[in-house]
Parts: sequence; structure tokens; C-alpha cells
Amino acid sequence: MAFVILLFFNALLLSSIAAYYSIAGLIAIFSAAPLSIAMMGGSLELAKLVTVSWLYRNWNDAPRIMKYYFTVAVVILMFITSLGIFGFLSKAHTEQGSANSNLTAQIELIDEKIKVERENIDNNRKSLKQLDEAVDQVMVRSKDEKGADKAVTLRKSQTKERTRLLQDIEAEQKIIAKLNEDRAPIATEVRKLEAEVGPIKYIAALIDAEESKESVEKSVRFIILLLVSVFDPMAVLLVIAANYNLNTVKRKEELFHATTIDPIPMRREEVSAHKMYHRDQDSM
Repeated sequence: MAFVILLFFNALLLSSIAAYYSIAGLIAIFSAAPLSIAMMGGSLELAKLVTVSWLYRNWNDAPRIMKYYFTVAVVILMFITSLGIFGFLSKAHTEQGSANSNLTAQIELIDEKIKVERENIDNNRKSLKQLDEAVDQVMVRSKDEKGADKAVTLRKSQTKERTRLLQDIEAEQKIIAKLNEDRAPIATEVRKLEAEVGPIKYIAALIDAEESKESVEKSVRFIILLLVSVFDPMAVLLVIAANYNLNTVKRKEELFHATTIDPIPMRREEVSAHKMYHRDQDSM
């Protein structure tokens, strides 16, 4: 009897979890009416279990139209439950992938800004180098002290431009530092998400020998289908198994009571009949 209770408990537990996932998945599909979908899904899940128990107990006595309709209804409800579970798991995977995509897009945007700032720094440094080359050319062309004076004068005339370029370089370096600070926590989150997705990549490599995005998506769908194929069907079969064992226990108890009628009175009657038989034999 304890095993029957364990079967019923596991059946109800698995059915409850399957119902939760199914209702959550159906709500994701029909998000405009979450309360109505929850009420409908919950009542149908309960009705499915009750119907399965009723069918098993009354299969031989029930009218054909009832048991055939109930059977079809149970199969359809199992399909709906499996569909809801598929929707729930798919939504969870999509949200995870979406979060990773958003963070990756943010990092790509920051990297692009850093690239632009570095290009600006390179351009400003090239401009400084050109100013230095202009001064050097004046020095090279002049072979007397006037050439040195001209170079000094030219360099002094470049002071404002040099100052502006150096300030721009400093400002751009600060921008890069700030962008790197903003990038660091996002990159950490991306690494965490990639670590979470890591196992499915190994499964994808095992199934498809690749680690591409398409291979990962195929592997996820394959795993979801495996879960769906055993989730609700297992719950329904556990309900049937529990009813089967309960009927078996009842039959054994009935058989036990039928074969254990008080043996003491029977033995007394047999003894009395034996004595009467011998008395009759002696009187003859």
C-alpha cells in the first residue's frame, strides 16, 4: 500500500510541475489573457488526471462513446500540455540568448567607440609628427644660425596647435578609460552567460560535431523535445500505474478475506459430524 501511495504522490507531483510549466508556456503564447489561461489550464490538467483514473477503473463498463471520447480528449490534453512545456522551455532559452545578444551588442558599441577614439589619437599624433617634421625641414635647409632661429620661431608659432592636439589626445585617452570601465562589468556578465551556455555547446558538438549558433539551436530543440516526450506522458502513466496497483491490492485483500472465514466453527462442525457418524455406525 505504501508503494501505491508513493506512486500517487509521484504522479501528482510530476503532473503539478508539468501543469505549471504548461500553463506558463501557454501564458507566454497567449499573453493577453494570463489569468484566464491559468484558470483554463489548471482545470484541464486536473480534469485530465481524473479522466485517466475514471477510464482505467471503468473501461470495461463504460459506454463506448464515452471512453473513446475521453481517450481522445486525454491525448489532446497531453499534446496541449507538451506544447505548453515546449513553449516555456523555448521562451527560457530565447530570453537567455536575448540577454546575451543585448550585452554583446553593448560591448560591440563600446568597442566601436573605443576604436574611433584611438583613431582620433593616432590622427592627432600624426599631426604632431608633421609639425615636428616641418621644424626639422627648416633646420635641415638652413646652414647658418638664422635657420635655427627660423626653426625656433616656427615651433613657437605651432604652440597653440600643439597644445590643442595634446589636449585632444588627453581627452580622448580619458574617454577610452571611461569606456573601458563601462565595458568591464558588461564583459563579466557576458562571460557568465557564456559559462551558462557552455554545456549546451558541448552537447551541440557531441550531436552535430559543430559549435555554430545553428547547431546550438538544433541541440536545444532536441533536448526540449526529449523532455516534452517524457514529462506529461510519464505523469499520466504513473496515474494509471497507481490505479492498477490499488486495484491489485484491493483484489488481494478481497481474496484474503474470502479465504480466511473463521476456521474454528468449521472444525467444530466437522468434529460433530464425525462423532455422529461413528455413533450411527456403532448403533448398527
